[in-house]
Amino acid sequence: MPDRCEVLPGDSVVARRGGGLLWVDAPGSPALVAALHACLGVAGPGADRVLAAVAGQVSRLADGPASFALVLADTSGGTGAGVALWSGKGQPAVDGVPVSGSSVDGCTLAAGFSLGQTLYVGPGQPAAAMPPGVALDLVEGTVPGSGALLQLAAAASSAVVAPPVGPLPSGESFTAGSDAGFGSSARPAGQAPGGEQTAFWRPEPPAAPVLRFDDGMVVTVDEDLVLGRRPDGHDLVTSGNARPVPIADTQNVLSSAHAAIQRAGREVSLTDLGSLNGTHVAGPEATEWTQLEPGVPHPLTDGDRLLLGWTVITFEQTPE
Repeated sequence: MPDRCEVLPGDSVVARRGGGLLWVDAPGSPALVAALHACLGVAGPGADRVLAAVAGQVSRLADGPASFALVLADTSGGTGAGVALWSGKGQPAVDGVPVSGSSVDGCTLAAGFSLGQTLYVGPGQPAAAMPPGVALDLVEGTVPGSGALLQLAAAASSAVVAPPVGPLPSGESFTAGSDAGFGSSARPAGQAPGGEQTAFWRPEPPAAPVLRFDDGMVVTVDEDLVLGRRPDGHDLVTSGNARPVPIADTQNVLSSAHAAIQRAGREVSLTDLGSLNGTHVAGPEATEWTQLEPGVPHPLTDGDRLLLGWTVITFEQTPE
């Protein structure tokens, strides 16, 4: 299974890109946040030297108290090593154990530490268990949050187990989840001996639609969603009928619960939840935005663009 990054709601900043994971609480220090965010793309030998150079600039870039934890991890195949830089209240941890490092220009730097099953960035230690319905699964991008816990994928086994050779015992059913059964001498359940045998192939269901944000974040639409600045308090979320998707809003143009994405089979719709600045939509080739009427669902098709405040989101759905 792929890595899963759970983000706890909060007013700080959490970002993920490639093998980098960042938590930062530095109000009034956009230059520091930008410098740390730029480090998320660093990989390979020499990453520790890059972070050491950044440590030397923290005091100059920070305008007031600043806390952060930045980890660059090689998670290919579920194994690897990490490089981390943290300061203030920030503290990375592997499997719940704080990472140890050396002091560099008022920060702490660690290199070459082993990655376990979980990697945490944030203040202090992560919560023992994240309450259901409040964690955001961050694939890539920047969102508000009070910390992040990355569940690292297990190493895939290279062994291939071959099916047993020979016919199945009489009366035993046969199910093929793919075309692996083509040409098999096994008899499907209920088929009389003799005669022509037929192999059945059941195609995989189409992938769930996704929302692709302009900052790179990708959210899977596998259930109903509520989008906004602090959507975790909306009735759809508290009742367990939707998952909250918090959106970073430095300009204060988003409502707490701005809009909802709702599914009905393959159909997906967008509904404005009475937001202050409105929800707008445009087709793939449209040159103008159309404002939605609050409370009226608008069906979405592949390539539609959504505008919430200053955030542009593209709806992507593979054909059946």
